[in-house]
Amino acid sequence: MPDNAVGAVTDSPGVFAQASGHEQVVFCRDEPSGLSAIIAIHSTALGPALGGTRFYPYATEQDALADVLALSRGMSYKAALAGLDLGGGKAVIIGDPAQVKTEALLRAYGRFVQSLGGRYLTACDVGTYSEDMDQIARECSFVTGRTVAHGGAGDSSVLTAYGVFQGMRAAAEATWGAPTLHGRTVGVAGVGKVGRHLVGHLVEDGASVVVTDVSEEAVARIRTTYPEVRAVPDTAALVRSELDVYAPCALGGALSDEVVDVLSARVVCGAANNQLAHEGIEKQLEDRGVLYAPDYMVNAGGLIQVADELEGFSFDRAKARAEKIYDTTTKVFALATSDGVPPAVAADRLAEQRMREISRLRGIHLR
Repeated sequence: MPDNAVGAVTDSPGVFAQASGHEQVVFCRDEPSGLSAIIAIHSTALGPALGGTRFYPYATEQDALADVLALSRGMSYKAALAGLDLGGGKAVIIGDPAQVKTEALLRAYGRFVQSLGGRYLTACDVGTYSEDMDQIARECSFVTGRTVAHGGAGDSSVLTAYGVFQGMRAAAEATWGAPTLHGRTVGVAGVGKVGRHLVGHLVEDGASVVVTDVSEEAVARIRTTYPEVRAVPDTAALVRSELDVYAPCALGGALSDEVVDVLSARVVCGAANNQLAHEGIEKQLEDRGVLYAPDYMVNAGGLIQVADELEGFSFDRAKARAEKIYDTTTKVFALATSDGVPPAVAADRLAEQRMREISRLRGIHLR
């Protein structure tokens, strides 16, 4: 090996630099089934890392890596703020689930999860469903979000939407003085798994709802169920609409400079992960008088739902825990005001405080 080889590796940006702050990143490949997956464990300070498996046709492997690293970090903060004894992890399977998802691929993936010995627990995410978790569980003991028939919680989007609604109620109270969306106009971008349940809560609460989705079928389902809901062609049209609340419920990066510049809503509260396109957006929102409810705080209902399976699932117990997202959101807004920081910073501080305090207890040896 040349004398400068070590230096060359050290100086070159690579996966270790990108994964800074993460405990473990696992690249999984099974050629016979076509599986290409990445599992990222951000932190196990509070317990085993729990996070869903996203099945998505990423344009590049680099895109997949960037997504799983950001998502897994968010899961650590989500679990901490939700008061769960869990760490943060996430996985992505690269490919179009409509084209390449098979029993063999899912079972191969399950064996990779099993090989981690319980450091990572998987669940559903974009492109995966409870039935997929049942297939994965044929090779793996560390699976949540399974079908009700197999003792699981079923579709975790139910409580994800419920938690977002509770966060939105808290944001409404902070902004307009009452914990209701009655009479407010709410724009929901993405009405698939979570968005459609959120629309139901909003309509029931008396909100005027405007929706958009890349899937015409998803929009048609919503309009069939709720004919009073209006639809616009795309997200660009939605954010330019007269809104009181904007709810991004699709993929990440929804809050870009361009969106913030045109947004009329006074509240942003949605289910999508990693909504801030880059650092500093949270300050731009605050400067424009927009109250941002941090995504990992309000969308924790799904994590709460699948985590409850670890105790033997009770929907009523999980729903009661998800309802506390209202209290957590109120607490974060109050801390943000008292500390003079955006809510995103306040939420991070609370999550980091809990991770420090609880992980310190691991220094006390218990037999």
